[in-house]
Amino acid sequence: MLLQMQMLKHHTFRAFQNRNFALFFAGQSVSQIGTWMQQTAVIWIVYTLTHSASMIGVAVFAQLFPSFLLSILGGVITDRYSRYKILLFTQIAAMMQAVFLAALVLTNHYVIWEILSLSVVLGVINALDVPARQTIVHEMINDKADLTNAISLNSAMANLAKLTGPALSGLILQRFGASTCFIINAISFIAVISSLLLMKFPKHQPPPVKKKVIFELAEGFRYLRQTPALTVIILLIACLSLLILPYDTLEPVFAKVVFKGNAATYGYISSSIGLGALTGTLLIASAPNGIDLRKVVLASIAILAVGLILFSQMKILRLALPFALILGLGSITPISTSITIIQMEAHPQMRGRVMGYVVLVFFGMLPLGSLLVSTLSQQIGAPVTMLCQGIAALLITALFYRLFSKKQLGSADVNFNVY
Repeated sequence: MLLQMQMLKHHTFRAFQNRNFALFFAGQSVSQIGTWMQQTAVIWIVYTLTHSASMIGVAVFAQLFPSFLLSILGGVITDRYSRYKILLFTQIAAMMQAVFLAALVLTNHYVIWEILSLSVVLGVINALDVPARQTIVHEMINDKADLTNAISLNSAMANLAKLTGPALSGLILQRFGASTCFIINAISFIAVISSLLLMKFPKHQPPPVKKKVIFELAEGFRYLRQTPALTVIILLIACLSLLILPYDTLEPVFAKVVFKGNAATYGYISSSIGLGALTGTLLIASAPNGIDLRKVVLASIAILAVGLILFSQMKILRLALPFALILGLGSITPISTSITIIQMEAHPQMRGRVMGYVVLVFFGMLPLGSLLVSTLSQQIGAPVTMLCQGIAALLITALFYRLFSKKQLGSADVNFNVY
């Protein structure tokens, strides 16, 4: 039994044998906690200032919409230049954004448009950061058989941060205020910047032929048209981002209105969801090689649907938290597993541009979905809105089960010839 546990542990964490990935994981683990603390604090400030669920959607829109506009360009830049240098730049820029946010709140004379403006700045940074951060994992892994494990561990780390960050933020908001959350986030970037400086990569080899940006964008679009297996995955991400994942805009409403709580209540809900998400991604990291990841995606969406439906009907916090765990179990896994499929099946020279389109869809649909969900919540209430999202998730599961079952969508065209 002990031997089996040791083997499972080795299998689950095998990607840590790659030095660069181990450093990246350590640095990001600290930084992501700070990021979630800041995100929780921003949403709470917006809701406290306005007492409007719709304004939460506006705050999410302000951060994500710039990434939607610029993400394809970010994908082209990722394919052209050193992803390592891009990440160094974006992490330093994000640290400065957190410093400015902390300084603004410390003055205690801030207004809502200033908070939203800094959210827009972070969205611009993320348009460049996300494609580079997602695709650089390939360069950190020596044995490509460990790639699925590495991406799953990366998602597990993000979910652990989602578990820890909001809980800490809820406590700190009550005692010290939002500015402390922003200061902690700024300091946390020291960890990821230090880890990047300790990494060793081969000298970057730029593409032999540089084309105009518009040609490279068109090339990426043609590639997706020729690989329906990837196109369907991106369509699934779009549906989830528009209709399902914006449920998090309802969390502060449940905390303050339904459960009649405070910032700590919000932290408990977010942390329970994060614990469920962490559990889900660790299960994926422990999965054997060769598992059908598309079936994992569909199963996790079905679990998410159940979590949404059950959580929406709860009126007491302690009864709702177990269902928040179920909600979390299915919330992050569909996106992280879909990205794993795309990373594994996309052509290496197209990977950055494909991820640019993924970011375009995700950051385009999510803010629109946040506005849709928050506005609907104002009209029919948060519980009924979340119930509708759960039903929509069941319908999406059924639809994409049929699409994934089509033989011509079985895998990506890995023999694509780059123009």
